[in-house]
Amino acid sequence: MAEQDERTASMESFNDNYDSPWKEAVEHYFPEFMVFYFPEACAQIDWSKEHVFLDQELRAVMQDAELGRRYVDKLVRVTLLNGDENWIYIHIEVQGTRQAEFAKRMFVYNYRIYEHYDKPVASLAVLADEHANWRPDYFSYGVLGSEISIRFPIAKLTDYHDKVNDLLTADNSFAVVTATHILTQGTRKNDNERYKAKQLLVRLLYQRKWDKQRVIDLFRVIDWMMRLPEELEQQLWREIETIEENEKMQYVTSVEKFKIAKERQEGWQEGLQEGLQEGLLKGEAEMLGLMLRHRFGDLSDAVVNKVRHASEDQLKEWLISAISAPALDAVFNDGSTH
Repeated sequence: MAEQDERTASMESFNDNYDSPWKEAVEHYFPEFMVFYFPEACAQIDWSKEHVFLDQELRAVMQDAELGRRYVDKLVRVTLLNGDENWIYIHIEVQGTRQAEFAKRMFVYNYRIYEHYDKPVASLAVLADEHANWRPDYFSYGVLGSEISIRFPIAKLTDYHDKVNDLLTADNSFAVVTATHILTQGTRKNDNERYKAKQLLVRLLYQRKWDKQRVIDLFRVIDWMMRLPEELEQQLWREIETIEENEKMQYVTSVEKFKIAKERQEGWQEGLQEGLQEGLLKGEAEMLGLMLRHRFGDLSDAVVNKVRHASEDQLKEWLISAISAPALDAVFNDGSTH
């Protein structure tokens, strides 16, 4: 069931783009992100001091710790009100899928970052899937009296499904982002309803009297998430022009419109490429598994996991070896098949 959910969401992600707008919104409005989803943690941060995103550092730390597909991962350096400097690690799941190894990945990322910087790490997760009862917030294991564990705060977007009207009037950028995400999911199969929802969100942006850059940033989030057929997109642009004329404000200029359209197309192409690549890897892994079972019988959990988490180059090498290998060990040539 979980694998079917992931496959379905992977196909649906071709139509709805979540990654890019979430990344942009977190970076541009991080304090609002924290106060909206994690108010207790937010209250302990000294916002008069600079906060710094460390994306390159995070990639360097995690380059050999891939556990499933990564989504929006952010590492942020902040100063606490008590004077201590901490590393806050934020992992945001925005793909609308449940993942069996999500809590394990949070644990692995947490200790890798702690090991690298030798500083406390706060792991926080926003779960944007559509399964209200899926709430992973804990991972542990123990053996021979030794135990290690992590518990991390989560924000669950399904908790806001009956609060959309409140979100639409709240003075927080992530109230808008959350409402947009929920309305995107709810109108996935109805273009006309999506148009109405997108039109409502855009109108509300202009009514807020927020500064121009904030309106443009949040419009970009709405536009990237809520894809419409070309005819309805053009109809919406005409609606925006009318709004700007009536409100006597020119926010989304022709230049800005072109920029948004270009960024949206680039984001779509990037997401499509990632989805295709993921599909190819999964297909190669399934092919290798079938070949190994045909030649050597049932596979151990260790072998199944090894194949599932292999890189593209490893899978290709093992597929070639599996054709003529005299035994299962010889396919991998490292003795790790038990």
